[in-house]
Amino acid sequence: MTTDIKTGYEDLPRLISLMTGDEKHQAAAESTVDVLWVLYDRVLDITPENVREPGRDRFLLSKGHGPMAYYAVLAQKGFIHEEELADWTSAESRLGHHPDRARLPVAEISSGSLGHGLPLAIGTVFGLRAKGFRDAKVVTLVGDAELDEGSNQEAIAVAGRIGMPQLTAVVVDNSSATHGWPGGIARRFEVEGWTTRTVDGRDHDALHEALTTPHPDRPLAVVATVERKA
Repeated sequence: MTTDIKTGYEDLPRLISLMTGDEKHQAAAESTVDVLWVLYDRVLDITPENVREPGRDRFLLSKGHGPMAYYAVLAQKGFIHEEELADWTSAESRLGHHPDRARLPVAEISSGSLGHGLPLAIGTVFGLRAKGFRDAKVVTLVGDAELDEGSNQEAIAVAGRIGMPQLTAVVVDNSSATHGWPGGIARRFEVEGWTTRTVDGRDHDALHEALTTPHPDRPLAVVATVERKA
C-alpha cells in the first residue's frame, strides 16, 4: 500500500479534528478521506483559480453526511480557510453538517439526503455536452448503503445505456448497505454496461490508476473498499 504524504495529506487528521460535534458521522468522514485526497490532489482539474471556469471538472459529493474530510481537503487545497473549520456548523459558518451550495459555492450540489448525487451527475454530463465541454470529467462519490436508494438504480441503468465516458462514480464500500446486490457492488454496474474497478480505498496509487485508466464509451464505477463500519 502506498500513501502520498508529500503535499499535505499527513495534515488531514489534524484538520478533521478541528471539527467537533458530529461524532456519529466520524466513520463516514474517515471512510472517504483517501478517495477525496486522491481526487483533488491527482485526478480532478479543479483548483481555487479555475473553480468558476465552465470547462472545469466537476465533483459531486453525494455522501454528504459527515463532510469533515471533504472540508479538510478543501482547506488543505486552498478552497476555504483553515480558520473556518473550528467554527463549522455555527449560525455564521458556511460549513454545515451537510454541504450547502448556496453558502459554499465550491460545492457543486447541496447534499446529505442520499440518492441524489449520481442522478445529478448524469444531468451535469448532459449539460456539459450541450455546451461543448466533452472532456470535462464528472465524478460523484457515493456510499455503498446509499445504493439502496431506488434513484441510484435508475441512474445506473440510464448512464450505462447511453454511454458516458465523462462520468465516474466512486463507491466507498464500508459494508454498511442493508440490502446489497447479488454478486457484489461492481456487478451491479457491470450488468448495466459500466466499466468497473475494485481497489483498496486506502491505497492512493491503486485509486489513482483506477480513476485515470481510460474507459472508452462507458461510464466508470470505482469501488473503493475500506474497513467495515463499526
